[in-house]
Amino acid sequence: MQKETIKVAIVSDVACPWCYVGKRRLEAAIKKWKGTHVSVTWHPYQLDSNIPAEGLDRNTYLTNKFGNLERIHEMTERLIEAGTDEGITFNFGEKWLAVNTLPLHQLLHVAGEEGFKSTLKERFLKAYFDENLHLNDTTVLHTIMNEFGWDAEKTSGIIADENIAYTVKQEIAHYRQRGVTGVPFFIINDKYGISGAQSPDVFLDVFAQVSSVQTIREGDSCDPVSGEC
Repeated sequence: MQKETIKVAIVSDVACPWCYVGKRRLEAAIKKWKGTHVSVTWHPYQLDSNIPAEGLDRNTYLTNKFGNLERIHEMTERLIEAGTDEGITFNFGEKWLAVNTLPLHQLLHVAGEEGFKSTLKERFLKAYFDENLHLNDTTVLHTIMNEFGWDAEKTSGIIADENIAYTVKQEIAHYRQRGVTGVPFFIINDKYGISGAQSPDVFLDVFAQVSSVQTIREGDSCDPVSGEC
């Protein structure tokens, strides 16, 4: 017998393009799903916690990660194609900047307490991968958070709060200890794992058989060790 609510915990990073794709595919599955209510929660992960505060420009970051320009082209082309299918515009233009995402997770943490984490997650993903906004710029973050009714003082205070940063880091460590090595990673009813940006049909299949799913499905994801996306 199914539980009254199917709980989906999503471990992801703003800097993960497949997390953007996976978010859209899960949402498409939930829209099609006619059964038990699905509850979604978001949880932090950092693919690269060593990115400096000033960020890394596109060429420096991608070359450091992949080295081979041909591999970079193949990866971005594949992402652009997958994004188009999901209504996402991936823009890896010259203005794109890789940033340390810890401050973004701190803002998402408090947004979760206030009930708009999923909406803010979508906003950050669009800003990062589509609009090429520099999300390490406090002025940019003030502007984005103002869209949600936060003033600059509140936003800056959350970013500077070491207790919130510690809480986020502890949660990241928790999921790494549970075996999450790449994102997106979806945990169903705190028991079953789905790895990668699976198709909506995979999610629908899991929803329908949630009481008996025992394997982790492998799909497109970002690996923090190899940097492969």
